[in-house]
This record gives sequence, C-alpha cells and structure tokens, in this order.
Amino acid sequence: MADHRALAAVSEAVAALLRSNYQPEDFNNELEFRVFTARDFISPSLQNGVSLFLYRVLPNGAFRAPAGRLDENGRRFRHQLAVDMHFILTAWGGSASLQHTIAGWMMRVMEDTPLLPAGLLNSVLPDVFQPDEAVEVTLADLSTEDLLHVWETLVQNTYQLSVPYVARNIRIESRLLQAAGPPVQQRTFEYTQA
Repeated sequence: MADHRALAAVSEAVAALLRSNYQPEDFNNELEFRVFTARDFISPSLQNGVSLFLYRVLPNGAFRAPAGRLDENGRRFRHQLAVDMHFILTAWGGSASLQHTIAGWMMRVMEDTPLLPAGLLNSVLPDVFQPDEAVEVTLADLSTEDLLHVWETLVQNTYQLSVPYVARNIRIESRLLQAAGPPVQQRTFEYTQA
C-alpha cells in the first residue's frame, strides 16, 4: 500500500533499474536514463540512453477497490486505489545501430526483472512502498496506430524507437479512516406473511 508518490517512485525505479544494469563497455557510449515529460520531447537533451514517458494511468481491472489496511488500533483506512501505469521506454542514440542495441538491451533488462521489489521502489523516494510490496512490469499491448498517435501528440512527424510497458496493480492507500458506526446493540427480526 503505497502513498501518493507511488507513480513517481515506479518511474524513477525503472530508470534506476536500467542505470544499475548499465555497463559502459557494452555500448562504447555514455548512456543516460531519465524520466521525461511531454515537454522534454520537443528539444530532447538526451543524446544516448533511455527515457521513460508515462502516457496513461488507468484503474486496475482486477482489483477495483481493495480493502484498506488496518492501523495499529484496528481501525481500517478507506479502500485503496489500484491503478496500472502505461509508459513507453524510448531508445535514444546517434545511429540506428545504437538505438537498436539500446532497445534490445533495455528490453532484456526489463524482462529479467519482472517484479520491482520495495527496496528498488524506495531507493529514490524513500518510504513510499511497504517492505512486502512489489510492482509487476510487463510489455504492454499497444497497437502501432496508438503508439504513433502518442508520438504525433508529443512531437510532430518525429518518431523514436519506443517500447510500451505496463506496471500493474499499484495500490495507493488513503490517509482517511473508514467511517465506523456505533456497535450494534440490538437486532430486530420482523416477519410478515405474504
């Protein structure tokens, strides 16, 4: 049950994962790993590396309203907000060969680490996720038309090699306690004849 910084923590954790697996001798180039906003695509300062761009956040279809956690006094917080983050990882390089090499490498790293543990998730933004939490990251199913539409919206007629991913079931917890009524004192059963 993460706090409101969960989306930022997941984005930064993916960049940190790629950064920690990067070995300069594999590329003969210095690579950078950054989280982008739409504005960063207009005149990108990233020459060689990988950018992460979060383009959509949707409710998780399997867990619409998971129960909130209990506090130390046994009171329950309001239900959690379960969401999926849809993002693209973009390979940047001065040549097509470098872009392709970076794309293959980043996809392999992501495939080798399908679960982001709390230690990694909290490495950039501390204490966002509970110690027993993890986030699943998988390749997303995004049609070519939708992917090109994302790029058309970002930068007119300029496309960079990008791979869609989804981080599933990120549970953002509420700070508000669930309203509790007084305990039931008496039960009344009424029967009628039909």
